[in-house]
Formats: sequence, structure tokens, C-alpha cells
Amino acid sequence: MDNGILTYYPAFLHPSDCAHYIGKLKDEISWKQESIRIFGKSYLTPRLTAWYGDAGAVYSYSGLKLSPEPWSPALVQLRDMIIAVTGSRFNSVLLNWYRDGNDSMGWHADDEKELGVNPVIASLSLGQERDFRFRRKDNHRDTFNVKLANGSLLVMGGEIQHFWQHALHRSARHLSERINLTFRLIRPV
Repeated sequence: MDNGILTYYPAFLHPSDCAHYIGKLKDEISWKQESIRIFGKSYLTPRLTAWYGDAGAVYSYSGLKLSPEPWSPALVQLRDMIIAVTGSRFNSVLLNWYRDGNDSMGWHADDEKELGVNPVIASLSLGQERDFRFRRKDNHRDTFNVKLANGSLLVMGGEIQHFWQHALHRSARHLSERINLTFRLIRPV
């Protein structure tokens, strides 16, 4: 891909492991529906979220300043498996629980200062397959989709956050739940 690196592992986890981790995460995680600011207006996020990681891995986006909850046992297991495959280090994870097809994530790039110049973001999908959309920042007609299957891992790296935005749109179809975990390395700013 031009201007970035995408690596897709369609079957990173076995379906039975996915069901196990969905249950664990639903029980272990302190889920919230945050209020974010977009263009000066406050909105409730159209999904449930949580921020976990090492002490001091503070992350800010859309008017939120998130201090991490300590790693849960399931998150440590998943992080360590992803580190073993990617060779990258991660000290935090943003979790998104999409309860059905009405839950979504708008267009954005993971380009906050605390992520560094060319961050590696490892995105693990559990549950309902959804279309993850990409569009170029300088030409919104230049788009493509990646179907994020249950148990898949998508790793974004290189300059992708400089040139591309990504989103997970609402769906009119009846969809079941999906939990997405995006592992990150937060750096002091």
C-alpha cells in the first residue's frame, strides 16, 4: 500500500478463543460511554470504550484525557501474543465494544502526539465481522475496505496515519456484538 503499511492476519485467534475472550472482556473491563467533543459540540460515543495500560500511559483524543486502568489478565495474554507476532512493544490498549450495527466510529487518524511519528497500531477484532474503511486524507474518493473477521489482527504502521483515515460505519443490517482492541505505545510528550 502507498504511504503506509497494513498487515492482516485473518485468523490470529481461533473462534473458540474469541468466544472465551469476549466473555472475559465483558466481565473484566470497566466499560464506559464517554462524552467527546467534536467541532465544539459534545456527543456520547456511539459505542462503549475503555482505556487500559501501564501506569502513566495517558492518552488524549476528542477532548478526552484518559488515564489507564491496570492491565487485566486477559489483556496481558492478548498483548503478549500480539507482541510475539508483531515484534512491536505496546504499553496500552483502547477497547471499543460495538454492541450492534448502530454502534460506530467516525473518520479519524491515530495521529495524536503521544503516539509518536509513525505509530504501530495493532487492532484485534472479536465477534461480528465488520467493514473497516480507509480513505486518503487528500482525496476522499480514494477508499478501500478491509473485512475484519472474528479473531483477525490488523497491524497499521509506517506513514499510514499521516495519509489515511479509517472508520467503522453504522450498518442497517442486523449485526451482533464486536469488541475491538487497539494496542498502542504511548510516549511522553
